[in-house]
Amino acid sequence: MHPPRILLGVNIDHIATLRQARGTRYPDPVQAALLAEEAGADGITVHPREDRRHIQTRDVRLLAEVLNTRMNLEMAVTEEMLALAEEIRPAHVCLVPEKREELTTEGGLDVVGNFDAVAAATRRLAAASCEVSLFIDPEPSQIEAAKRAGAPVIELHTGAYAERSGQAAREEHARLTAATEMALELGLTVNAGHGLNYHNVEAIAAIPGLHELNIGHAIVARALFVGLKEAVAEMKRLIIAGQEAGFVASLEEHDHHHEHDHD
Repeated sequence: MHPPRILLGVNIDHIATLRQARGTRYPDPVQAALLAEEAGADGITVHPREDRRHIQTRDVRLLAEVLNTRMNLEMAVTEEMLALAEEIRPAHVCLVPEKREELTTEGGLDVVGNFDAVAAATRRLAAASCEVSLFIDPEPSQIEAAKRAGAPVIELHTGAYAERSGQAAREEHARLTAATEMALELGLTVNAGHGLNYHNVEAIAAIPGLHELNIGHAIVARALFVGLKEAVAEMKRLIIAGQEAGFVASLEEHDHHHEHDHD
């Protein structure tokens, strides 16, 4: 049986980064979100940070009113952000770690070490009808803790894979594959993201059982040269091609084992 088509969530934070660099009203992340949807994005991801370096609260409120797909609100586990999510009620909320000095999220959420706070936040968001995802490293202890915390979804941090090459990248890919298998066995929905680009995304999309990839920086950077709609469409084609290749490979592996069983 063919798996459900893998989804693409487009993160538009860096459209807002460009706007905030000059304090203008353009480029407008809301306009970018609508263009991304037209090009095939299955959802729009935004991460209003504590210092509001890119996405502003006003952007989140406007997006909640106009999106045709669904919003994935990435946020730190703070009272301010929880209150915003309870007001906006986005379809999805992804809880992420956040340090003010970092350029981008540097690692997964430590669910094990912050279990009570994460579990309490998950309950609050679920009460506001938000599907909660936890952004975690591909480690068994974090996956188990995410399940115990009541989150129905995890997003595996692919940064370590994206930063490596050769054998080291293959080892990270194997970790992500094993983590996906484990999470699926626990009944979790598995997404992935961070550092994915046009050169490395197909191998991740080929991991069986992945539900959605969230990608931002690479798409916005590519959009400078080909336009946003084409950049989104290109990424969508790559992840679907990657998923198809993974599906074919898994069928061939199944047939190979089946033949050995008969031998």
